[in-house]
Amino acid sequence: MIKFTIREIEFLQANEGCRVATCTKDVPHIAPVTYYFEDGYFYFATDYDTKKYTNLKKNNKIAISVDIYSPTKHKAVIVQGLTILVEKGPEFKRLYDIFYKKFAWVRENPWKEGEAPFVKITPKTKTSWGLG
Repeated sequence: MIKFTIREIEFLQANEGCRVATCTKDVPHIAPVTYYFEDGYFYFATDYDTKKYTNLKKNNKIAISVDIYSPTKHKAVIVQGLTILVEKGPEFKRLYDIFYKKFAWVRENPWKEGEAPFVKITPKTKTSWGLG
């Protein structure tokens, strides 16, 4: 498993937005998502009718970028990894509870098992900069 530095962990836990890149038939697709980082894994929710979901069903490889741009102090963590779809069961319920407590958009637009999955990302490579 990839090890993150203390500064990388602090940066990842202090942010909640990232971009995810998926691919199918050699055509990349990038989209912004809200994420949760815990114990070296990234999690985000998506809908079944999205390009992200369709791509990940065919190809579970993903890249993510968590970054803050400033002309003199750009900070980023970039990860490439593999995904697992979490659609039901105890892990779904645990993640849903976390997202419900953490994000207002979940409380405003709740869903149930089978209506929208979570995506669990296991990092395989990472790079970062600006985190000293």
